Amino acid sequence: MHYGYIGLGNLGANCAACLLRAGMQVTVFDLNSALADRLVALGATLAESAESLAGAVDHVITCLPSPAVSERVLRAILPVMKPGASWVEMLTLGRDDVLRLGSVAEAAAVRMMELPVTGGVHLAAQGKITMLAGGDKDLFDLHLPALQAMGDKIFHMGPLGSSSIIKVITNMLAFIHLKATSEALMLAKRGGLDLGQAWHAIAASSGNSFVHETEGALILNGSYDIAFNIDLALKDLGFAMGFGREFGVPLDLASATEQTYIAAKAAYGGEAQSPMIAKLLEDLLGTDLRADGFPARLE
Repeated sequence: MHYGYIGLGNLGANCAACLLRAGMQVTVFDLNSALADRLVALGATLAESAESLAGAVDHVITCLPSPAVSERVLRAILPVMKPGASWVEMLTLGRDDVLRLGSVAEAAAVRMMELPVTGGVHLAAQGKITMLAGGDKDLFDLHLPALQAMGDKIFHMGPLGSSSIIKVITNMLAFIHLKATSEALMLAKRGGLDLGQAWHAIAASSGNSFVHETEGALILNGSYDIAFNIDLALKDLGFAMGFGREFGVPLDLASATEQTYIAAKAAYGGEAQSPMIAKLLEDLLGTDLRADGFPARLE
């Protein structure tokens, strides 16, 4: 199949590259055409617009920065998509947005599959990111080879809207874990421990987490650069709190973590990296969390 890929940011460019390395035909587009250079070198075709891309391919994948942008692009491409084409959306959307945009697509005879991912940009670059698909099972089966090219742990979560719930849950847990590992590392530092050794000891303990191993390492480097910003974290935490109200589940830890992110946005701005919630604690206590031998970016 010939895929079109719109949105070549940190995640989108890596996922599109995985499709190309798997030998698939891919046409790409981004408002910043320079982001396509690496993909063109891998064999992608660069489209002049989202509309020209959509008219030339069998199916369209989008990985865009906000629900508003996704809707704007969707409404632009629907009139020119081929009969039988489908739309795969990789942005983490709220369930209401997923169902609403799915209905918009359906009215134009285009089926939607939601495909949020989790694990981090570094795993997307390796083709090892976890993929959480929602939509009709036959549509999932149709796109499974592409999903297998982009990720190595692939879950069909159920009907459209299901993936938005599980993705928000996984992100909520990641943000809570990040707050916890920040506090744990500060306890170790203020307790006089060698931070590098403390990090390794935690990683080998029952208190370990994926976030400790990844974002914890970036905190110790001082880069905090996970390629995921505070505004995105607040968006996802807002979705989580909304589900808590809808389903009648008190989310005490998520609520406290959301307040920490609000404080971090006030201090550093919404474009600051998500792990900079640790810097709030560093600034408050006048104590940095640096250790030698930890990476500035995850590979």
